[in-house]
Amino acid sequence: MTRYEYKVVPAPRRGEKAKGVKTPEGRFALALESLMNTMAAEGWEYQRAELLPSDERQGLTGSTTQWRNVLIFRRARRGEMDAFDPRPLATVAPEASGTAPARPEGAPDAGARPAP
Repeated sequence: MTRYEYKVVPAPRRGEKAKGVKTPEGRFALALESLMNTMAAEGWEYQRAELLPSDERQGLTGSTTQWRNVLIFRRARRGEMDAFDPRPLATVAPEASGTAPARPEGAPDAGARPAP
């Protein structure tokens, strides 16, 4: 079974300026695209975007709930599964090895018939 590690990063809030990209939607898409390509270059696979609540202090005694957009990435853990190398145990049938299995003393022979 593959085990994963996860990374959660804040989603971009503003777009990036670039030549030929003039609309706010295009700039935001460019910012998101460059973040996702950076993460992919490091081996992270995009999973999903989430909108989650964050309770934050406001003033001395108050608190407020802010909603945060985050992006979730995952990648396979390294090293943990690389060292795991299962091998099946060799099983040898008693007939093939030429020896019969050991029988406890006093136990009847499986091939012998009981006396009438």
